[in-house]
Amino acid sequence: MEKYRYSDTNKRYYTQSYYLKERFGCKVMKISLNCGFTCPNIDGSKGVGGCTYCSAGSGDFAGDPQKSVTEQFYEVKARMNEKWHEGLYIPYFQANTNTYGPVERVKALTEEALSLENVVGIAISIRPDCISGDMLRFLEALSKRTYLTVELGLQTVHDRTATNINRCHSYEDFLKCYRRLHECGINVCVHLINGLPGESREMMLESAREMAKLDLHSIKLHLLHIIAGTPMAKDYLDGKLSALTLEEYVGIVCDQLEILPADLIIQRVTGDGNRNTLIAPLWSLKKFVVMNEIDKELVRRDSWQGKFASR
Repeated sequence: MEKYRYSDTNKRYYTQSYYLKERFGCKVMKISLNCGFTCPNIDGSKGVGGCTYCSAGSGDFAGDPQKSVTEQFYEVKARMNEKWHEGLYIPYFQANTNTYGPVERVKALTEEALSLENVVGIAISIRPDCISGDMLRFLEALSKRTYLTVELGLQTVHDRTATNINRCHSYEDFLKCYRRLHECGINVCVHLINGLPGESREMMLESAREMAKLDLHSIKLHLLHIIAGTPMAKDYLDGKLSALTLEEYVGIVCDQLEILPADLIIQRVTGDGNRNTLIAPLWSLKKFVVMNEIDKELVRRDSWQGKFASR
């Protein structure tokens, strides 16, 4: 195979690292923040308890919500700089739903983040049912000022699965939100989770096929983590569900990469698990092993991202 077009390494898929380096000319790091937001399936407006897999609003590695954006930023940045040298930064409003609150509060938080040293953009994680007209207009204006990515939690296109995991929104809700954001010219990143209870390999591929039909900026492919203290952990320990093996996960991700468009940025092909709370699958703690196995499988197949994509 000729060298993959969107790569300067051995990767056969379009990594976020490569995209940001091409766009900004150097290493760009995301700084995960927790600003104390909640979700409508946590606070009772739509449901209680949150998603059945969720322990901390997807903010296990974010900052301390008791501290300001500035304090969190420099604390997380210091940890990251132990691994990477200085570069540019994107504050990432990660934990829970970061548009589930007053527009003025979201404005104040993003303005504080944009004022910090070497910040070149903002990433905001949301649910598809938590964006008012005023919030949409704010995000549209923000996207014209800086590199903005709205990370839209979907996890699956299958409503039966979404009901089982207490998402409290439908695939149609997602599509309506996506269209509103896209019409405003806002970059959209979608999150999918592989290994959700009751989903077959074909169902996971169907989620990827549906995403391939959209004009997305980027996508994150996650592995389902069974986290201590969650309803899903109880089901796992009771033998009501199982976790994917490494071989199964690698095969599914490679299948998904083959049908996703070649020019779609892949922000993640696996997630970070907290070794203090992760119950299964424990093989996922070796993140670089997982990524290397994906690389090796694409080579074994003589394949690459977009090989079987329709666009």
